[in-house]
Amino acid sequence: MQESQAQGRDKMAILERQDHGPVARLTLNSPEKLNALSDDMLAALADTFADLTEDSSIRVVTLFGEGKAFCAGHDLKEMTRGRQAEDGGKAYFADLFTRCSKVMTAIRDLPQPVIAAPHGIATAAGCQLVASCDLAIAAEGTKFGVNGVNIGLFCSTPMVALSRNVPRKQAFEMLTTGNFIDTDRARKIGLINRAVPHPILEAATMELAETIAGKLGAAVKIGKQAFYRQLEMDLEAAYDYTRDVMVENMLWRDTEEGINAFIEKRAPDWNQS
Repeated sequence: MQESQAQGRDKMAILERQDHGPVARLTLNSPEKLNALSDDMLAALADTFADLTEDSSIRVVTLFGEGKAFCAGHDLKEMTRGRQAEDGGKAYFADLFTRCSKVMTAIRDLPQPVIAAPHGIATAAGCQLVASCDLAIAAEGTKFGVNGVNIGLFCSTPMVALSRNVPRKQAFEMLTTGNFIDTDRARKIGLINRAVPHPILEAATMELAETIAGKLGAAVKIGKQAFYRQLEMDLEAAYDYTRDVMVENMLWRDTEEGINAFIEKRAPDWNQS
């Protein structure tokens, strides 16, 4: 029986995708490794995000973890094997962190909003994954941490996403102590949007996803891109840039239809393709 179960797991995708209308549900599916961001997991995420970039039928992406944890960060055993190279693992580590960073930035670059749904633990690069998503609804009791400092490895790449999500003193405390924070504190400092009881995590996440998916997809796409770009600009440049974005948006047929529908108190007839 155990051998049969193991063979069944081997045949399952390390990253599962299920589409529910305009919402894609992705599931990290390596529970025996606490869904660690192994080489295989990073490759699967990169490939799936590339596919989603070109998939106009999907308007929102959700990200779950199978088993008792959302994601425990990098696969330390795999990293340790990388040390066997003649250079002590230098080239492998540089490549690993580059690949991981590209996966994180791919989330920002996706045209669709991405909602993380963490539970259990989200540690190190797993916490980075939550911070890299546009939105996050967590199961109550989830623990978040950038704990590398506890084993002598400062979480420098996870720090990039974390420090862009939460106030700097909060981020620095997490990075230098290696302590976990709970969902209440994670919500207060802005790492997650809210926490819900674990049994309704999927329902709450899908409710948010379906609400966003019900908006004009093209408007959400242009808005997400503008959101991140304007954050990197000074105030005057940000207003100049977003003015041009709104002008472009206003000239769309579907935006005109949305305004007319609002005035006429009816549902808009949008082209969501």
